[in-house]
Amino acid sequence: MKSYLKEFFNLTEETGPTIRRGISPLTKKLTEMQRFFRLQITGTLDTETLAVMKKPRCGVPDSNVAHFSTFGRNPKWEGKSLTFRIENYTPDMSPSEVDESIEKALQVWAKVTPLRFTRIYSGTADIRISFVSGSHGDFYPFDGPGRILAHAFAPGPGMGGDAHFDEDENFTYRSSRGFVLFMVAAHEFGHSLGLDHSEDPSALMYPTYSNKNPDTFVLSQDDVNGIQSLYGPNPDKDPSVDEPQPPTDPDSCDSTMVLDAVTTLRGEMLFFKDSFFWRSYPQSGTAQRSLITNFWPKPLTNIDAAYESQQSDKIFLFKGRRVWAFTGYDLVPGYPKTLTSFGLPKGVRQIDAALYDTESGKTLFFVGSKYFSYDEARKTIDRGFPKRVDQAFPGLTRNVTAAFQYRGFTYIYSGPYMLEYDLRTGRLFRVLRNNYFLRCTNF
Repeated sequence: MKSYLKEFFNLTEETGPTIRRGISPLTKKLTEMQRFFRLQITGTLDTETLAVMKKPRCGVPDSNVAHFSTFGRNPKWEGKSLTFRIENYTPDMSPSEVDESIEKALQVWAKVTPLRFTRIYSGTADIRISFVSGSHGDFYPFDGPGRILAHAFAPGPGMGGDAHFDEDENFTYRSSRGFVLFMVAAHEFGHSLGLDHSEDPSALMYPTYSNKNPDTFVLSQDDVNGIQSLYGPNPDKDPSVDEPQPPTDPDSCDSTMVLDAVTTLRGEMLFFKDSFFWRSYPQSGTAQRSLITNFWPKPLTNIDAAYESQQSDKIFLFKGRRVWAFTGYDLVPGYPKTLTSFGLPKGVRQIDAALYDTESGKTLFFVGSKYFSYDEARKTIDRGFPKRVDQAFPGLTRNVTAAFQYRGFTYIYSGPYMLEYDLRTGRLFRVLRNNYFLRCTNF
């Protein structure tokens, strides 16, 4: 823990006055890290914070806590024509795959700026690219397999602009069995051009690794704003050609948004939408948004349903025919499993929502206009099911899209609306917008 904070958040071993005031340097830096990654700010090493520390990431420190940011004094290249040189190759990939990955990563930035990149094969390039391991002469040794994948230096003389990739990692062209070189390189070249890390989870310059399809990758607006603050827009862009737009980040203030799933997890509420989820704490006035892949495996974006079983202290996430079980953020051995492991019929291809009832210990699985009741203790579907949803939940006119319980009430989401019920009596109390609990945060 201390080594992470020293490396990425400039933790120093201070003594004396700081400690006597009751705020230790460790607590201060933990708080700074939690704020950057939009975690619950506790100042302690909790499960979520430790999970982020274990994520593979860039080796550049997270010194500036902001949306897109540039290095101190805004270093940038004065010319618009830059050279790059691939000094050696990784044996993980063919030379042609490395060449294509590097050139494609540089073009990510060229598309939105006046910058143009030319490859040279000898002499000193502006951006020198190498695969190295351990100590490699720049006072920033790599740490072996895992965590630090690469690092790069801001524009300047000497090592300025250079990008180093940890040869102890497994770099790949497209496969998810390693780290896609294009994604790692595109991030590092952002540093080579003068960008620091961003706290926007959708940004390429977010410090932790994200595995996206290189063929459909588009820079986030945060990345575009950052690089154009240094170099301006691309003057050659044809205004009549529509460029692909990055995915729109879900907005907690959007009252028409249809959530993918809602659940609780050890006292907090989780709201899932596309590649993101919000966490809302009872003691907090705002919901904090994070990338799903910062905490759970890559397949678990655009999920169908989720619920927390308080009997087993597990959270279940559903996508298609498969279900993943976690204890907190750790995958339970033996998962993922199929929906049939719950006793659901083979004809059920996906579920729309799941609801755990704390009083009965039953979980309801919503599938179209019907629902199943699952006995958590016996691990079987109850007899007499499925039943029609509108028999148990009067007032529902469309399919259920998410569901959870909070403070004794049952909340059933249907499209952009949320219906508040007493599950025992079936009484409908209120119809609310589905962002009611999200506490509109404007980010």
